[in-house]
Amino acid sequence: MDRTIDYTPLFSPVTSTEVAEFQRATLAARPNASSEQVQRIIGVVLGVVMALVIGVSMLTPAAFALAALASGALDPVDAVILLFPVLILGIGGALVVRSVRARRFDWEKRLRMARFAEANGLTYASVSPGPSYPGAIFGLGSSRQVSDHLRTGDGRYLDFGNYRYVTGSGKNRTTHSWGFLALHLDRALPHMVLDSRANNGLLGSTNLPTIFSRDQILSLEGDFDRYFTLYCPRQYERDALYVFTPDLMALLIDEASPYDVEIVDQWMFVYSARPFPLADAATYQRLLRIVSTVGAKALSQTDRYVDERVGAFAPNIVAPQGQRLRRGVSVLGIVLVVGFVAAWVLSIITSFGE
Repeated sequence: MDRTIDYTPLFSPVTSTEVAEFQRATLAARPNASSEQVQRIIGVVLGVVMALVIGVSMLTPAAFALAALASGALDPVDAVILLFPVLILGIGGALVVRSVRARRFDWEKRLRMARFAEANGLTYASVSPGPSYPGAIFGLGSSRQVSDHLRTGDGRYLDFGNYRYVTGSGKNRTTHSWGFLALHLDRALPHMVLDSRANNGLLGSTNLPTIFSRDQILSLEGDFDRYFTLYCPRQYERDALYVFTPDLMALLIDEASPYDVEIVDQWMFVYSARPFPLADAATYQRLLRIVSTVGAKALSQTDRYVDERVGAFAPNIVAPQGQRLRRGVSVLGIVLVVGFVAAWVLSIITSFGE
């Protein structure tokens, strides 16, 4: 991304009027804006009605308790017990006010992001449909969407924002949230994944939703394996070494070690296990620095790449055996299953012994 980035819009003051107008215009421009507006109005009305009902039901006994306490007809200890619901009501009210203020602050940040995008030739959307990228986190579940979405309008395609999708239903419904960066490459490359060790879970299990077979792990020189686990297709080890030169590995350690990195087809993806914070200049500086260092080096390193199994530069494709990594099974899942079976067998043996 060969351009000077202006970060001042992320710090510039905005007025409450500007925030309100931005919020109104943004919500009005969304698909199904009318139905969303009706739902919001219904929600507000129901909230007011419930607040009144709860307030009256709690404040009426409290008023009688105060009157009785003032006349001496009520013991102070009993009065405290009767006034306890008022305390609960006050805490609830404070939480509601805090929530309203937080939402207003989020819209203030989004306005700054929109101005940041405009100042730097980017396109901003507070919400947009989930993209059909080939990466590991995309195409899963339902209700896929990107929030606080920034993309380049010209030049090399760059896309980053917060992505979420939903799996399961009912009590098992889970929302998965990620921060992501997508950079379009010039050449199609074998499928390779750098699983960051910094965000792994229990027993070193990957945080990625896709598990890859461990016989595709390639160890690289130096300290690189302390930061990343590299997966590449079998028989593509030489290709991986061609891409991940020592200088690119050093840049990955310095700039991208907290993140997972995936190269697939003509894309390089960077995944954050947590959504990117709204309008955070330090986060955007780091992401764009990854693009200008790791991304730039990956582009220059692979600009003449040819899969020797294809043997020609012009097609710009990878042979089928290198296009996708083979899936694997979770080590943690195996441990849990073995533990469950062992406990079950032990319970049977114990019952027979009795």
